[in-house]
Parts: sequence; structure tokens; C-alpha cells
Amino acid sequence: MSEPLLDGLLVLDMSQFLSGPFAALRLGDLGARVIKIERPDGGDLCRRLYLTDTEIGGDSTLFHAINRGKLGFAADFKNPADVAAVKGLIGKADVMIQNFRPGVIERLGLDYASARAVNPRIVYASITGYGEAGPWAALPGQDLLAQARSGLMWLNGDRDQGPVPFGLAIADLLAGSAIVQGILAALIRRGRTGEGAHIETSLIEALVDFQFEVLTTYLNDGGRPPTRSAFRNAHAYLAAPYGVYPTRDGWLAIAMTPLDKLAAALDLPAIAALPAKDSFNRRDAIKRTIAEHIERQPTAYWLKRMQPADIWCAEVLDWPAMLENEAFRRLDMLQTVIRPEGIPVRTTRPPIRVDGTRAESAAAAPRIGEHNAKLRAEMGL
Repeated sequence: MSEPLLDGLLVLDMSQFLSGPFAALRLGDLGARVIKIERPDGGDLCRRLYLTDTEIGGDSTLFHAINRGKLGFAADFKNPADVAAVKGLIGKADVMIQNFRPGVIERLGLDYASARAVNPRIVYASITGYGEAGPWAALPGQDLLAQARSGLMWLNGDRDQGPVPFGLAIADLLAGSAIVQGILAALIRRGRTGEGAHIETSLIEALVDFQFEVLTTYLNDGGRPPTRSAFRNAHAYLAAPYGVYPTRDGWLAIAMTPLDKLAAALDLPAIAALPAKDSFNRRDAIKRTIAEHIERQPTAYWLKRMQPADIWCAEVLDWPAMLENEAFRRLDMLQTVIRPEGIPVRTTRPPIRVDGTRAESAAAAPRIGEHNAKLRAEMGL
């Protein structure tokens, strides 16, 4: 196996919750050495952000998922000696990631200008909720609130449901992914010029970019807002049959498919002769006709008819069914990492394969300050 792509790079993760730690996690998955810097009195607030009543070694499962494989360094930012130690780490780092509210990192004396003075080659990444300036800048940069301000919620759910949020922290994860792209590009430029860079994004910018396809349609469509289906909506701009339908024993997703082609596979002549424009203008009625027909047979029956006809469809799996599926197992996406006290944590592996190999590490998320002594000795802090 070749060496990891980012082998030899040092990343300082001074962020908390999800967006910044996710970015640092992905860089670590690609081979970088990641040091998570936390306050000694409780650390990252994500340690206590419980998704259920399950905790592992005193920390939430979410914290374990987003911080595996990192080294733990505790620093009291009110202590000048600890701030000096952090600056010492900055002097040796390639990348620093922070997601404090605007103004906080400046008060700590660890903003980009201060970091650059210590290390001109540093690639410094900042994630905020809504940018560094403007009426929203000081508001809490939280995922649900960013979704609320982005217009995104009006694309989900059926027409009469009102705004529907995603069931995932997509603003955090998208912002983390976006900042990684900027970091990697800045590292490439630094390799040519020796210059560092300040990379910035925000939750709201990531969500707007996420909607670029449909938002572009809106901006060039006379300002007509998207109209969700009243029945089985899956995409506000796509026609029938696009949606998810109940079968006799489960659920079936049907993507873009000409109605005449679908009608033949379903033996449903009622939708075969409809004009193409009706697939959008009458999509609710068409979807209801399809739903009433599909619910009479089990999912496997419809898959057996539709897949040979090259109709884009899929059984809707829950997590237990997905995890037991042979296709998923062949992806080898799960791993077990071990806490220092020997506690195993079952989690995912990175989605990227390099030369046919997916990265795997036995190291779990660190305890607060777990590696202070080791890093101070190694870095001469």
C-alpha cells in the first residue's frame, strides 16, 4: 500500500460541534496528523451532545463519530502559557481549522493575522454561521437555524406540510466538505509558491451552494417559486412518477421515468397515453394512480418487473436492512476503533478509496488533553 495522500501534514482542529471537526476528520482520513485542541474544563461541547441516551466512555456517540483518530491537546485560552503553547503548535502546523463566532478568535489572539505572523505558510480555515459581517453574523451558527434561513425547508415534504427540515445536520457537513476543498487547493498553491492562505465558508453559503441547481432555475424562471407535490413529493421541480410509494410489504422509490415506459412495466394503461407535459401539471393525480396500483403487490414483485425494463427504481431500506445487504457489506464501510480504556466503538470508515484501498485506523476519539505530555515533549512546547 502506498503512503497516505496527506502523510506528513499536521492539522490543528480548534473547532467544535460538527462542521470544523468533520473537516479535520476528513483530512485525517486522508493521512494527515490531526491534533484536537480543547478547553480542559469540559472540552468540545459535542462531547455532551447526545443523539440518544447512549454514551461511550463518558462522551456522546456523535463526538466519537466525528473525532476518531485525533490526538487530544487541552489548552486554557485564559492562560498565557497555554496560548503560547498553542502558538507553538501553529508554528509547526500546515493547517488550522476554527469555527468560533466572529470576533471570538480575535479576542483569543489566534486569528489568521496572528497565526500568519507565527507561520506564514499556514493554511487557516474559518467556518462561521453566516459570514464575518452583516446582520446575521453574530447569530448562532447552528444547523437547523441555518436551514431555516436558507429556503431549503420549502423543498422537503409535501405541499401542505409547511417547511420541513432535513433529518441530518447537512449545513455542518456541507460546510465541512466545502472547507476541505479550499484547504486542499490552498495546500497545492502553497506547494508551488510557499504561501499560506485564509480559507473561509459558512453554513449558509454551503446550503445556498447545495441548492445551486434549483436556485438557478428559480432565478431564471421569472421568480416563480418551486411547487412541491401535494402527494409523495420527492423533488419540487420534477414530474411524476418521481417519488416514494408504499407497496404491500414495504416501500419503492421511482426516479425519472417516461410514463409510457412505466405504464408498460406496471401494466397500468391509465397513464400510458398522457402527454409529456401532464407528467408535471397533473403529477399529484398521476402519483395517486401509481400508488393505488403499486400497493397491491410486494416490493420484490415490482422490482422483478421494473428493473429488467431499465426503469430506475429501488427498494427503500432502513438501516438494519441496509447493513444486512450483501451489496453494502461488499463496500466494507464499517470499522471498530478502540478507546484508550479499551472500549470498542463501532463506526464508519471514510468514503474515499485510494489505489483501491480504504483508510482504516484503530484509534478512537481522544480524551480531553490525552496527548498533552507527548505533544509538549515532541514539539518543545
